[in-house]
Amino acid sequence: MKKLLVLLLVVGAFSCKQAKKEAAESETAVTEAAKPEIKLYAFSGGTVNANMLELFSQDTTYTGQSKEFADAFYVIVHPKGTLMWDAGLPESLVGLPEPFTSPDGAFTVSRKDSVANQLASIDMTVDDIDFIALSHTHFDHIGHANVFAGSTWLVQEKEYDFVTSEDNQKNNPDIYNSIKELTKVKKINGDYDVFGDGSVVMKFMPGHTPGHQVLYLDMVEHGPLMLSGDMYHFYENREFRRVPIFNYDVALTKKSMGEFEAFAEEKGAKVYLQHSKEDFEKLPQAPNYLQ
Repeated sequence: MKKLLVLLLVVGAFSCKQAKKEAAESETAVTEAAKPEIKLYAFSGGTVNANMLELFSQDTTYTGQSKEFADAFYVIVHPKGTLMWDAGLPESLVGLPEPFTSPDGAFTVSRKDSVANQLASIDMTVDDIDFIALSHTHFDHIGHANVFAGSTWLVQEKEYDFVTSEDNQKNNPDIYNSIKELTKVKKINGDYDVFGDGSVVMKFMPGHTPGHQVLYLDMVEHGPLMLSGDMYHFYENREFRRVPIFNYDVALTKKSMGEFEAFAEEKGAKVYLQHSKEDFEKLPQAPNYLQ
């Protein structure tokens, strides 16, 4: 009789565990099925040659070196709308016979095509972009921003105040003029879930600029990924946590680097450095897309 009772208890416990396991698996399956299918299109917003790579570290590590950077921008298509992330180099570069070098010699830049032509490759027009968000407002991320005056600009309030300040309008008129047509503005403070379902989330990671942010995507097939903005420009700076000399706040940058890495690890997200040629080439190029 005792053996029978023990057997019944064991069978009952196993059945309970099995039921819990099946319930958990069923819940996971439902969650996966409910995950929205989004598409990520990667475009070239030009090429940047950093002629003075020493600008990208607080020490002399890169003195005398140079490096060619990609300058990507992206379109994310979600069932609830379409987001453009970053805006490449100025379109005034398109059609120039030679790349342009800045007066201080620090950067040589070029851009081959306009955003309108590039969107046409995926059967879209400027009017199809519901939202535009910039990782930050440096010259190589805002090039065609004004083209999207009809879109809603999702911007950290600290970045908005920084780029539209009287001081910036006076000392960096080209930067201000590159975003001044964006009058449909939604100011945000901190992380922002663009479509409300966790699949497209802007993460507030200040330091490079006051309102610098990165983008987290939860893809159905690819899985989680992060677009780095200018958290890091190339692999070595990520490995050694090196900070460019032109960052707004070094200590804040270091703090954001720690938060970036912790979040990427928590989510199991693959990181794509937006200025890395190698990372840009890993992504399908429009009209192909990642899903």
